[in-house]
Amino acid sequence: MIRRTKIVATLGPACSDAKTLDRMMEAGIDVVRLNFSHGTAQDHIDRAELVRSLARTRGRAVGVLVDLQGPKIRIGKFKDGKITLAKGDRFVLDAACALGDQTRVGLDYKELPNDVSRGVTLLLDDGRLEFWVEDVKGTEIICQVVQGGVLSNNKGINRKGGGLSAAALTEKDIEDIKTAASLNADYLAVSFPRCGADMRQARELLRAAGGKSQLIAKIERTEAIEHLEEILEASDAIMVARGDLGVEVGDAAVPALQKRMIRMALERNKVVITATQMMESMISSPIPTRAEVSDVANAVLDGTDAVMLSAETAAGQFPVEAVQAMDRVCLEAEKEAESVFTKSRLDHSFLRADEAIAMSAVFTSVHLNIKAIAALTESGNTCLWMSRLSTRVPIYALTPEVQTRRKVTLFRGVYPINLKTASKERDALLAEAEEELRRRGAVRDGDLILLTIGEPIGQSGGTNTMKIVRVGDAKKT
Repeated sequence: MIRRTKIVATLGPACSDAKTLDRMMEAGIDVVRLNFSHGTAQDHIDRAELVRSLARTRGRAVGVLVDLQGPKIRIGKFKDGKITLAKGDRFVLDAACALGDQTRVGLDYKELPNDVSRGVTLLLDDGRLEFWVEDVKGTEIICQVVQGGVLSNNKGINRKGGGLSAAALTEKDIEDIKTAASLNADYLAVSFPRCGADMRQARELLRAAGGKSQLIAKIERTEAIEHLEEILEASDAIMVARGDLGVEVGDAAVPALQKRMIRMALERNKVVITATQMMESMISSPIPTRAEVSDVANAVLDGTDAVMLSAETAAGQFPVEAVQAMDRVCLEAEKEAESVFTKSRLDHSFLRADEAIAMSAVFTSVHLNIKAIAALTESGNTCLWMSRLSTRVPIYALTPEVQTRRKVTLFRGVYPINLKTASKERDALLAEAEEELRRRGAVRDGDLILLTIGEPIGQSGGTNTMKIVRVGDAKKT
């Protein structure tokens, strides 16, 4: 059984050496995430080059996802590194404070006093501490501690229910977009977008820098939920970023929102990644908890394209084991997933021939004993549309375009194959595709396969032909 759900692994100190990274590829990673909240531009460029070098050696494609830091709102530093606050304490968040003590601490986001007022609840350190705003005076936000604990340097701040005005793209992000373009990132994730305009701005900056990345909106603000439709319209993919989102909307609201976001993305032909703390315990344990296993499995059953590992691989003690665990959980969950072609798709009116061909191919594969779909593609769009439907039939994206092979690494149930050919004849190309699948062991004589191709050959977005063949029949004639 081939795993359909893709695995995204974050790179970091625990897995930046070639040996560990190669073992992670062997374990099954499809896409690597470069977290631009940490490290230098050169660090990320070097890691991207290493990933692609190892992937070439293995004869496969691995996608590179650049994740922008975004306007992460944090407190400043303490004189002694940390303090301990108790319920009922008064504490001041002061934009003018240079070094914090037991009574106050500075802010890296100097505009925060303008975004809050009496009665607002602020959540610090991913919600571990809770402050109630009593008053705002100039640069000072005077708070009462509702939930205390240890507060250390540079911890994040969220406003419960959302409402912070910080722009999605910081000056650092704008420079990092140029780096993403220079390393030819396959995907660019925008942190904390509030609306479609934020995503459109990111795309304009990326294209101006010469980048061709697909754009991912990380859904982690309350405002993003309210503008989900327009964010999806302006993006190529979304990430269900459950950390900050859970802090803003409340942890109990996240599971239903996750299901809703996955469903909406699939209905609109967008890619979706489910992320954050999926196997958090594996930072220090070689096996996941049963709850983590269920979390990953439920995301797979909901139809997510990919599941993501963060600190588990970036900084954990067991990066390879974390990938292996996620791989086996996905495979087991996929055994229970059914092939479904919903009536809504049957009633859909298509504006493009290539989209109609893609839907016809999947419908046919579900109702006929098709062993594989081979899509000869330039852009990968046909494979994207096919992958939006639940089918057990593997979809092979056969293309000479390296950018397309890396792009489809994130599409559920799609497997990139480098098909180099000088032929411009349709039948010759289809025969080569059939032979390539046979050579790889994906099909054997007697199997039915479904092939899609566009004419004229080599034209992006031109898929207009579907053909069903029985493997080996051509040799008999």
